[in-house]
Amino acid sequence: MEKYNGWTNYATWRVNLEIFDGMTAGDFYSFSVYTSDCAHELGDDLKNYATEILELEGTSGLTFDYAMAFLSAVNWREIAQHMIDDYILETSTGE
Repeated sequence: MEKYNGWTNYATWRVNLEIFDGMTAGDFYSFSVYTSDCAHELGDDLKNYATEILELEGTSGLTFDYAMAFLSAVNWREIAQHMIDDYILETSTGE
């Protein structure tokens, strides 16, 4: 798979941009210490959050199936790690 704008692929870049832009890891968790498992756990929650958005839109049938197929290509752990890294940077610099 070819990278897109520095992300794993187009789906990962677009979902991060359109769903999670402006959100932080702190919007989902308050970890005192981040471990490698945190990115996996947060990634699962990000996927669930994005899926809930689709379900709340009331989309069904073929449209929903295509949207879910698009989400299946997303690298959720990459988005989660990006959010964690940004959150650590922000909280360590006091921004």
